[in-house]
Amino acid sequence: MRYVAIGDSFTEGVGDERPDGSVRGWADLVAQGIADATGEPIQYANLAIRGRLLAPIIAEQLGPALALGPTLVSFNGGGNDMLRPGTDLAWIGAETERALLRIREAGAEPLLLAGANPTAGLPGGARVRAKGDELVRLAGAIAERLGIRFADNWSDPVLAGPQYWSPDRLHLAPVGHHRVAANVLRALEIAPPRAWQIEAEPIPRPTRREQLAYTREHVVPWVKRRLTGRSSGDGRSAKYAEWTWIVPTPPAGAEAEVSPHDA
Repeated sequence: MRYVAIGDSFTEGVGDERPDGSVRGWADLVAQGIADATGEPIQYANLAIRGRLLAPIIAEQLGPALALGPTLVSFNGGGNDMLRPGTDLAWIGAETERALLRIREAGAEPLLLAGANPTAGLPGGARVRAKGDELVRLAGAIAERLGIRFADNWSDPVLAGPQYWSPDRLHLAPVGHHRVAANVLRALEIAPPRAWQIEAEPIPRPTRREQLAYTREHVVPWVKRRLTGRSSGDGRSAKYAEWTWIVPTPPAGAEAEVSPHDA
């Protein structure tokens, strides 16, 4: 198995930060889940970069991904396009379909994802939600037409809960990434670990003070980037641009079975 993930911050893993500041995310978890389920090491690459619109994802990531010779490519894009005015949903659908066909023509299996729905906690979320609903409808139709796997996280009602989102309300929290990983493994017909399927405890609605702090810390900087044409991904490179080996998780107690001599 040679698995490549391409996309934006959703696929990069933003919101699921390690102590050293690097990110993990659902795609890393899926790679580990595949290795654990098969009992065999797999090769994994992740070319996703935060802030990317669909056009740069296809132009900058798809070719390098296919050049690696993968057997499985997960594709997600369009989330950042939806956050901007004048989104051309028909164009997103057509470009997505062309990208999926390129993946299949290269000899790899395409896996299409719809990102989780953050709109319950976003200012102006209703407008974005309407775009997302239509985009998911288009994606589902494309997947059915092409006969490919489709992991629809947008329509997962559990992921709508604020407890599954990071403080910026735009990126999933670690528990949200685990739920997406479980959804993706199911789409691949792999049973996810039980530990990934525990529902997070609900959290209270934000107070007025918390809402003002959220606007100051997250909304205002986002608006400034839009006005200046900057992106959170400017200057960033893929976290796994080349193959990295993912080995199965050792069974509990396996370490105790290794003798000092063998070690």
